[in-house]
Amino acid sequence: MDISGRTVFVPGATSGIGLALALRLQARGATVVVGGRRTELLERLAAEHPGLRTVRIDVADPGSIDAAAQQVLREHPSLDTLVTMAGVMQPEDWTTAGSLATAERTITTNLLGPIRLLAAFVDHLRTRPDAAVVTVSSGLAHVPLRVTPTYNATKAAIHMLSETLRLQLEPAGVRVLELVPPAVRTSLMPGQEDSPVAMPLDEFADEVVTLLEKDDGTLREILVERVKALRFAEVEGAYDATVARLNASDPHAAGR
Repeated sequence: MDISGRTVFVPGATSGIGLALALRLQARGATVVVGGRRTELLERLAAEHPGLRTVRIDVADPGSIDAAAQQVLREHPSLDTLVTMAGVMQPEDWTTAGSLATAERTITTNLLGPIRLLAAFVDHLRTRPDAAVVTVSSGLAHVPLRVTPTYNATKAAIHMLSETLRLQLEPAGVRVLELVPPAVRTSLMPGQEDSPVAMPLDEFADEVVTLLEKDDGTLREILVERVKALRFAEVEGAYDATVARLNASDPHAAGR
């Protein structure tokens, strides 16, 4: 994939994986628009990284998505790549009361958010040459982490959504790529930034961009080496052992 010359919108890119990838795409010649909820943080990022564009967006709010889409397309009509990065990961314990609210928030952000983003941009993307959508699932779409049941479920849904949208959109000229992170040292969950079993953020982002640059147009899933044990556990007959190993270790061992 030729990254230079692309115009990319990455909602949920004010920190962590989103920001790391956004800065690498910009460094390789892409025009990058990052989205986030906090205006002051967006202003700071724009000041720290000249050329980085910003827009306020809350992917849990349909009205905010619509307003951000209008702004992005008005200011960047050459937009040809959407990365549905935003997500939350929170523990739940269904053996006690009180998990429903967490589950509903997770579904709103992790599943309805990307679906609404796709709905807001897909008509425009279909008009652009070499357009692409990058969804973001997780190794937990394939092997469950005990403490995050709804997060696992939303990422499994994103995986199948990506598989099915590819069947519809690629004949219409829009590629669908699924980014499948392992655990990465970010603040997605408390303590994950320092977890020894999580992949260093810079290492992850560098490997992802390398995979994109090597893509010859046939790439469907963006899989760093460290996520393959989860992604292919069932295919390789290692599902039960992988589930046991994952849930006997650090709770941050597999979330992105």
